[in-house]
Amino acid sequence: MLILRVFRILGIFFCGNDGNIYSKSCFQSFFMYICSMNQKTDELFVRVSCLFSRFGIKSLTMDDIAREMGISKKTLYQQVEDKRDLVKKVVEVDLHKRAEYFAIIKNRSLNAIEEVFEVNKLINKMIKETNPVREFDLQKYYPEIYDVVNQRRRERMYRAMKENLQKGKKEGLYRKDLKEEIISKLYIARMENMFHKDLETVIEFTSPTFIYEVFVYHIRGIASEKGIKFFEKNIYRLYPEEKS
Repeated sequence: MLILRVFRILGIFFCGNDGNIYSKSCFQSFFMYICSMNQKTDELFVRVSCLFSRFGIKSLTMDDIAREMGISKKTLYQQVEDKRDLVKKVVEVDLHKRAEYFAIIKNRSLNAIEEVFEVNKLINKMIKETNPVREFDLQKYYPEIYDVVNQRRRERMYRAMKENLQKGKKEGLYRKDLKEEIISKLYIARMENMFHKDLETVIEFTSPTFIYEVFVYHIRGIASEKGIKFFEKNIYRLYPEEKS
């Protein structure tokens, strides 16, 4: 009965006196309202993620976070149970946002080589924006969350790389005899190694020259004759800064 009353109140609020929340127009209004609430919550976690990237996780108290967000601690605790819950939700939003970025690249009309180039650019941007202190804090103080992040990141990279290799084979840009599983695992190992470096090494690993050399190394190792021709013809379109 309580649930029915709640729906009746929501129906009147969104649909007027008839209160029919199941009508198409009313349901759309209700859905948009719920989506806006979720967006605001996600925005909060995105802003907290920026704080963690600037200052690390351990050094920030819930009071610090609430003050930096311009909200009361009470409002913050309406969204999370405690700091551990906050860290977990921030990480979940981060993973979701990154998955959206990769999906955008995948949905563009790119061939396999162009796709790798765009993904490499995005990953290196993420590495550059990831504070090593944040990764260290996550691993040391929230190991169970860190393990979940690592596992999901590893699975996503493996799946994306394997799909790219299959796509490149179909397009004739990659060697037909390459072993997709082995190449995908090597790619993951390299990316994970880059994520777990100190600040000085991260700066070196995300420099334009380093990104270029890694891209060239990877493509030349997996490309077919057709892929090499496309690569050599388009490399300076992809990397105009290396033309000089």
